Amino acid sequence: MKISVVVPIYNEADNLNQLLSELNAVLKDYEHEIITINDGSKDNTRAVLNEAATKNKNLKIIHFHGNFGQTAAISCGINNSSGDVIIPIDSDLENDPKDILKLLEKINEGYDVVSGWRKGRWSDQKLRRKIPSMLANKLISRITKVKLNDYGCTLKAYRKSVIKDVSLYGEMHRFIPAYASWKGAKVSEVEVDFRPRRKGKSNYGISRIFKVLLDLVVIKFLDKYMTRPMHFFGGAGFLIFSLGVATGVLSIALKIIGLRDFVDTPLPILCALLIVVGVQLIAMGVLAEMLMRVYFESQNKKPYQIAEKINFE
Repeated sequence: MKISVVVPIYNEADNLNQLLSELNAVLKDYEHEIITINDGSKDNTRAVLNEAATKNKNLKIIHFHGNFGQTAAISCGINNSSGDVIIPIDSDLENDPKDILKLLEKINEGYDVVSGWRKGRWSDQKLRRKIPSMLANKLISRITKVKLNDYGCTLKAYRKSVIKDVSLYGEMHRFIPAYASWKGAKVSEVEVDFRPRRKGKSNYGISRIFKVLLDLVVIKFLDKYMTRPMHFFGGAGFLIFSLGVATGVLSIALKIIGLRDFVDTPLPILCALLIVVGVQLIAMGVLAEMLMRVYFESQNKKPYQIAEKINFE
């Protein structure tokens, strides 16, 4: 069983040598490759990786022209991997490479996807970080019907057979277990260590929460309505039509009993306008997502550009 470890990197030059050393120690008894994707880093990441590649032929490097995001980097690593099991891992040393062995144990038990669970994460920041994270994971689990405690943990293991046809965009790498489960894969979860960042600056911000929630809407749409979009748009249209009828009936009733003339209150018009505009915007977002997928997949395009590849045959 060959292992492919995929490492998306953005401005983590100070952590790379230690990470690569720990990965090599863990994987020494396995046939393996370490695929690092430099996602347009502005620090010394390129030089550190290039030097490391001269000493380790199992280390493969991809440099992006610019910053395309973590999902694009993971997707690129998956597409360029040759292993039977693919394991993404963060480059900031918050994931412990030793936990890769726990994931492989579960894979060997017959599971297709094994997700890491950073159970002790944010124990000192319960109100600001831990509780919101817990609620977000429960919401995602409820919507996707795949129960995991930590969708945001990058450290996961996938059999290549269940991930090779998954196309990733936006922030959707965290939803791969749901994709795989919908296609019949067996999904499990194991507790992994969380190590607080010691060097560098976090690349995660509060804005990512909103991106994930929007991607969750798309995920649910693609799961339930991809082959029957009329049920989605028709259902929304019927609801809006019903609200419009109800508003009209209420306006007539107010007129008949003499409480309000049609021109005395702008609320019915304002309510109808806001609902219509809101639904139109959501529908436009979903349609744009579908058009983007058609654009990339029909022309075999990728959401990234590779500037250089090292140690690839």
